[in-house]
Amino acid sequence: MKSITIKGSQRESVGKVATKALRNAGKVPCVLYGGEKPIHFSADELEFKNLVYTPNAHTAVIELEDGQKLEAVLQDIQFHPVTDSIFHVDFYQLFKDKPVTMDIPVHLEGNSPGVRNGGRLLFRKRKLSIKALPDLLPDFITVDISKLRIGGTIAVETILNDNYTILHPDSTAIVQVKASRTSVADDTEDEEEEGAEGSEAAAEATEASEATE
Repeated sequence: MKSITIKGSQRESVGKVATKALRNAGKVPCVLYGGEKPIHFSADELEFKNLVYTPNAHTAVIELEDGQKLEAVLQDIQFHPVTDSIFHVDFYQLFKDKPVTMDIPVHLEGNSPGVRNGGRLLFRKRKLSIKALPDLLPDFITVDISKLRIGGTIAVETILNDNYTILHPDSTAIVQVKASRTSVADDTEDEEEEGAEGSEAAAEATEASEATE
């Protein structure tokens, strides 16, 4: 998984006055949990651009002024209710031998025949919560919909992976194609046409065989 570098400075004061002064200076107060003790630091709001304002999932490398480089995942983020600027960020430190929980985006691949025939695609789960070792975290989870017909569903149980555990019931629907008024007949006609083509081909083969005899 791609990592985004966040350059920060450790905070000596964590009171309300010091925190307000940081925000007035365009800094975001942050806390890194998961180690021996929480690490309080601040970073420019622009540092979070590629970590927060993206549909993709990334880990972070927090670079502090004293030379420390700490791998982490975004745990919680708060926005100002009026300006929508980043108000506070919590991180959780990563260790290579400890599994971590993270939300991973789902990418759909292929063209659904059900949609081509007028069905409605319902994207039920755009992100999936998984648990994995840091080195095995995927950038995204691919779901192939190229065989998804009208009335069909792709559930969690069909995309299980040895590298991570999906933290949803196996029956959880990820994507479905529902019928519309005109779609059912069309989808059935496709199948009938495929069957008819197969029958015609078989008949032609039989006739050709008899002719050669």
